Amino acid sequence: MDRDALDRIGLLAAQAGIAGVSEPELLRKFCRLLNEAGLPVARATVAIDTLHPVHEGRVFRWRRDRSDETEMREYGRIGQGGDAYESWRRSPFFHMLQNGLPAMDRALGPDCIDDFPILKEYFDEGLTGWLALVDRFKPDRTIGEMDCIYSSWLTDRPGGFRPEEVAALRRLVPSLGLAMKSASLARIAETLVETYLGRDAGRRVLQGRIERGVAERMDAVLWFSDLRGFTGITDSVSPGEVIPLLNDYADATISAIHEAGGDVLKLIGDGTLAIFTAARNEEACNCALKAEALMRTRVVEVNARRAEAGLATTSPYLSLHIGEVYYGNIGSQERLDFTVIGPAVNEVSRIGTMCRSAERDVLMSSAFVEAARPEDREKFVSVGRYALRGIGRAQELFTLEPGQRNAGI
Repeated sequence: MDRDALDRIGLLAAQAGIAGVSEPELLRKFCRLLNEAGLPVARATVAIDTLHPVHEGRVFRWRRDRSDETEMREYGRIGQGGDAYESWRRSPFFHMLQNGLPAMDRALGPDCIDDFPILKEYFDEGLTGWLALVDRFKPDRTIGEMDCIYSSWLTDRPGGFRPEEVAALRRLVPSLGLAMKSASLARIAETLVETYLGRDAGRRVLQGRIERGVAERMDAVLWFSDLRGFTGITDSVSPGEVIPLLNDYADATISAIHEAGGDVLKLIGDGTLAIFTAARNEEACNCALKAEALMRTRVVEVNARRAEAGLATTSPYLSLHIGEVYYGNIGSQERLDFTVIGPAVNEVSRIGTMCRSAERDVLMSSAFVEAARPEDREKFVSVGRYALRGIGRAQELFTLEPGQRNAGI
């Protein structure tokens, strides 16, 4: 092995990390460079925990016989008990963490395959040498469960890795690990802002549009939904059932909004505030109608599942409106919110409260109806004029004509 070539690999890994190369591409390039330098890596695996509301982390796998691709898989939280937990306890990485070991290596053969079950699998597949590394972060530099990078390296050359090759990997892998950590942190930042601020607002924040008081004036379709009889449900079920109930119906609502091209801005208890924008207002209205139809279909599925489990069921009320809003950063120097404000926002929430009085599960403003496509307007029916609390004049409200639930599709 050429020392200059190995130093070049470390430099290239660092440069790729600075450039923002993705984790799969980082691992693929790193392994190819190792082989070109004469270090015969046949397979490599890198795993890193993350900060995500569902997944615990990601694992990346590269094989020399499939060198043009890197497999990526997200893994869930292991918890206590179950097959996944027992498999983790039998893994070399669990042993290394429990014993504070930064590295372990084996020449794979009949005399060592009983150390860990995975080593027998490698030996049976014709692999001859194995190295595992755990590169830990300082305790005050961890983010959630992201406290180290796990990696394993395998060769199929007779005799396994040579001592100098193990030493080279131990010297080079931290450069790869730093680049992988950088890519993971960027992805975590994107996940967090989009999860807690919304997809569009999150992207705007990451683009640097965070100056206080700066807001964009725009026309948008406004969506406000909440759950029928939610207060009564919370009084009749145990506290532990309330959050799962909210999550079930939020999944149905938010997934429908996103799939139809909308952006969720706020979750307010059982309420959801979202916006739809498009080049033409009628397109935005149509997207909102598609989301409504998708949501109703998914709520039927949620209710069937919950009823079978003996759990409380409900359905959403929904109001749709269109108007001019200000979309941007509002708040104090210490706490900003990326949201929408304007009379139209107040109006859509007031229309939502009228669903109960009008005994309709969806109400649309006359402005929304006028902005919708002509073929959609034919499927709306007036439910009369209503005085909205805090709004100066009564408004005519509309609903979907019975049998026209899928008007937006």
